[in-house]
Amino acid sequence: MKYVIGVDVGTQSTKGILMNAEGRILTSASRGYSVETPKPLWAQQWPEVWLEATMAVLADIVRQSGVDKSQIASVCISSLYGGSGIAVDENLIPLYPCLIWMDRRASDRVEWVKNYVDTKELFRITGNSLDSYYGYTKILWIKEHEPEVWENTLFFLPPNSYINYKLTGEVAVDHCSAGNIGGVYNIEKRDWSTKACRMLGIPKSMMPSRLVASDEIVGGLLPEMAEKLGLAAGTPIVAGGVDAAVATLAAGVVAPGNHVAMIGTSMCWGFINHSVDARHGLISMPHVNNPLQDIYTFGGAITAGASVTWFIEQFCSAEKQQAKEQGCTVHHVLEEKAKCLSPGADGLVFLPYLMGERSPIWDAKATGTLVGLSLYHTRHHMYRAVLEGITFALKDNIESGKACAERLDNELIVVGGAAFSDMWMQIIADVTGYPVLTIKEEVEAPLGDCFLAAKAVGIIQNAEQIKQWFTLEARAEPDAKAHEKYNALFNTYRSIYKNIKGDMHQLYDLTKME
Repeated sequence: MKYVIGVDVGTQSTKGILMNAEGRILTSASRGYSVETPKPLWAQQWPEVWLEATMAVLADIVRQSGVDKSQIASVCISSLYGGSGIAVDENLIPLYPCLIWMDRRASDRVEWVKNYVDTKELFRITGNSLDSYYGYTKILWIKEHEPEVWENTLFFLPPNSYINYKLTGEVAVDHCSAGNIGGVYNIEKRDWSTKACRMLGIPKSMMPSRLVASDEIVGGLLPEMAEKLGLAAGTPIVAGGVDAAVATLAAGVVAPGNHVAMIGTSMCWGFINHSVDARHGLISMPHVNNPLQDIYTFGGAITAGASVTWFIEQFCSAEKQQAKEQGCTVHHVLEEKAKCLSPGADGLVFLPYLMGERSPIWDAKATGTLVGLSLYHTRHHMYRAVLEGITFALKDNIESGKACAERLDNELIVVGGAAFSDMWMQIIADVTGYPVLTIKEEVEAPLGDCFLAAKAVGIIQNAEQIKQWFTLEARAEPDAKAHEKYNALFNTYRSIYKNIKGDMHQLYDLTKME
C-alpha cells in the first residue's frame, strides 16, 4: 500500500495528514503559532516559524502512523497567501519577515502605482487589480521603506516555495502562488511578465525562473532532512500552491460551474474559469489542478471567523462561562437564542471590515461597523448580525462572480469552521438563495495536498477521483420569505458602506496621525 502526506502552512497553524490511495486518512498532526502585528494593520511572520511547524508536523505524522517510510510515496505542501513572499539573500537566507496576505501597510505604494503606472495595461496583463492585498504592492513597500533589505534580496519566495527549498535544495514557484502575487505575472502566458516588472520597477530576476505545476515534483527530500523527519531520502516533494485554491480542489472544484465558500478565519468563495476580467474586483490565479488551462477566481473577506472570535472574546464572557459549565461551545450557547430571532436581527446590520476589506470593495481604510443599535438589542442580536454581515460579504462576492463566471452550479458547497453551525448554514442559504451543501468529512487544504501528491507520482490520474474521497450532505434550503427580506437588507448593507465610506477613511487617517 502506498501513502501520501499533505501539509498546509496556514496563517495561525500548520496542519498535516497521511492518507492512503483510497483517500482514507490514517493520522493527522498540527502546530499553532501567531501572527506578528507590530503596528496597526501590519501582519507579518518569519519563515522559520513556518519551517519549524512543518518539520514538527511531518515528524509527528510519520511517527504516529507507524507506516514504513518506503511506502510514503510523496509529500505536498500548500501555504497561506504569501503576500510579499520571503525576501532571501544570495544564500537564500531570509532577510525580513514575510508581509502576509492580511498586511495592509502598502497603501502608499498603491497610490504610487495609481499615479505612475498604466494600471489598465497592468490589469490586462495580470488579470488582477490594485490593492495592498497583492504581493507586488508589498514588494514595492519593501523597496521604498527597507532599502538595505531590497539591496540584498536575490528572490522573493512564496512560503511553500521556501519550505520546499529547505526540504530539497531546489528553488521553484508554482503557477498558483506566482499568479497570486498579482502585478508581476502574465495570466495569459503563464509566466513572469517582463513588461509588468519594468512598469513597476521590480527586477524580473527577483522572481525565480523555474515555474511549475502544483502537482509537479520540485525535487527529492535531502538526506539530512529525511533523517530528522523519519522519511526516506529522495522522497518526492510536490510543489503545492495557495491554500485557498488547494482547499477548493479538496471540495471537488475541478470544472467550470463548481463553486465553494470556505469560511474560517477569513472567507473565500471561488470558482473555476478559463478567462479573467479584473474589472469585477475578484482575484484570479492559475488553479492548482490543470494550471495551464484553468483559472481559480475568488473573492474574500479578510475577517470572517475572525470577526466572530473578536466578538466573543470582547463581549461574551458570561456565555463563555455558561458554555464551560454546560460542557458545550460558546457558539452553541449564543445560537440557542440567536436562531430564534428574525432575519436582520431586529434591525442590526454588521459590516465585517475589521482589517479593511478585500473584494469586491478593495478598501484598506474600511472599518467594522454595527448599525441600528438600540437599548432593546442584546448580545444575541449582535451575534446574529455578525454572522449575517459575514454572509452579506459572501453574497457581495458572489454577485461580482456572476458577472464573469462561465456558469455557476445551482448549489453552494460550504467548508470550514462555519459548517459546524446549522444556524449559519441556514443564514447562508437564505441570504444567497442557494441550497447549501457541506462535506461530512473534515475537508481542508491538506486533503487537496494529498491529492496533488498522489497525482504527481501516478497513484491517481483523474481529478474527478477526488470526489470519491468525501461525502456531500444537504444542509439547508433557502426560505423564500427570508430570502426576500435578506435581499432588501443586502441593499442596505451595501448602501451603509457607500454612505459612511468617507467617515471611515477620515477615522483611519486620524489614527495614522497619532
